[in-house]
Amino acid sequence: MRTDVLHAVRLARVDLKLLGRNQTALVNVLLLPLLMGWLFSNLVGGQTIEGVSGPLYVLTGLPGMMVGFAVFVNLVNTFTARREELVLKRLRGSQPSAAAILGGAVLGALAVYLLQVGLAVLWIVRWEDGPPPANVPLMLVGAVLGVAVMGLLAAAFAGITPNAETAQVAVLPMLLLIMVGAPIVAPTTNLPGVLGYLAEAVPVTPVVEIMRTAYLGRDFLGGGGEPLAMGAQWVAALPSIGIALAWVAVSALLARWLFRWDPRHG
Repeated sequence: MRTDVLHAVRLARVDLKLLGRNQTALVNVLLLPLLMGWLFSNLVGGQTIEGVSGPLYVLTGLPGMMVGFAVFVNLVNTFTARREELVLKRLRGSQPSAAAILGGAVLGALAVYLLQVGLAVLWIVRWEDGPPPANVPLMLVGAVLGVAVMGLLAAAFAGITPNAETAQVAVLPMLLLIMVGAPIVAPTTNLPGVLGYLAEAVPVTPVVEIMRTAYLGRDFLGGGGEPLAMGAQWVAALPSIGIALAWVAVSALLARWLFRWDPRHG
């Protein structure tokens, strides 16, 4: 177990170094979500959404979009390219276990994601005159759950993606689902009828709800933004935590079924 953890940490460090050298990937994974957050926050400037300013509402939901880029897009591209270049096969045949190989990639993506969330917090405090996070432990729970769900879904998507070139297209449906369905810009209750229920089932919706509630200390899990005490925030978050855990289980099954270590072409 300890050896697997050490291997995962080493592989995560390698991933971060490679990401830092790839300027295109660095912009797409790290900066593009921040740019989209700036655009969305300007679109709702002057509005009040569930008791908070529009820009603050968007920026506290931005981690839901960030997990799509920093984890899902990043890992689909990484897993697909490494599979086709036989890197995964060589790693599988060496000392690290399968859990260490996949865990190292997810750990590196988690580091990038936490950096993005930190930048969003700095943005809120310095430029939006917003408060600091009200419940950091609950935010960390939401972040870990989001990374687990999207990391496992990335492994599943990579398994059905033919090559690194098509990976750029394969990730688009999930990104569109996140941007349109998750409550990043507006609550899911704003969607009519069955669309609102479907939006609640989007994989990152519980993550957004947990992160926003934890950051602002208000009930964005069905209470319309009412202020909550620290303990009440955890209680309110329990249904969303349960939904996120259910997505972890479903995503794990999909990853086990679809993920491939060998190239798809021959």
